[in-house]
Amino acid sequence: MRSLETHLVSEPERLIRLLTPAFQDTPHDPGYIKGYVAGVRENGGQYTHAALWVVRAFAELRRRDRAAKLLSLLSPVSHAGNAEHARLYKVEPYVVAADVYGVEPHVGRGGWTWYTGSSGWMYRVAVESVLGVTLERGDTLVVQPCVPDDWPGYKLRWRPPGRDDTVVEIAVQNPGGCSAAVVRATLDGAEIAPRDGTVRVGLPAGPGVHRLEIQLGAGR
Repeated sequence: MRSLETHLVSEPERLIRLLTPAFQDTPHDPGYIKGYVAGVRENGGQYTHAALWVVRAFAELRRRDRAAKLLSLLSPVSHAGNAEHARLYKVEPYVVAADVYGVEPHVGRGGWTWYTGSSGWMYRVAVESVLGVTLERGDTLVVQPCVPDDWPGYKLRWRPPGRDDTVVEIAVQNPGGCSAAVVRATLDGAEIAPRDGTVRVGLPAGPGVHRLEIQLGAGR
């Protein structure tokens, strides 16, 4: 991951390359990707499926300083912060692009939009890896945030699969400016003891809106 940060992550260009340098004018045959122009899709560009797994990997390593920041970098909105960026990106800044070009003169130009599985992975990585909300064994709600220390908190409404009559409102607060671990949690006012910086709670039995309140801190 240190090598990846050094060679593949480019914050000024707002992309995470799949590999570098691109294959070009070489007798070596890496397979079908050599059929792409240098810097396009898998041949040295950002392949967003893989780039999102980079975010997931940093979250698994508990690199909360990097995971959310890189997820924000991959957001299409980041490519349209001003008119110059939008002209460079050239595609819709409100849908995920499967690839972003990675070699001059087209660095930062968006590729294949709309028809991409990357959007599904962006949603899952955002909810599961960064906000830390997952379902375990189909009956246990698990919350293990991996957000930066400077986040004051966040909220989301989560609906258990197949339970159209049930909503869990999750409210996470970070009053001390340290998001290392879950230090306190309540479900509908009842205390839940966190374990190893994580809260695990059985899905509420009854329908309606249930409130899970979580406080982050330094932990042990």
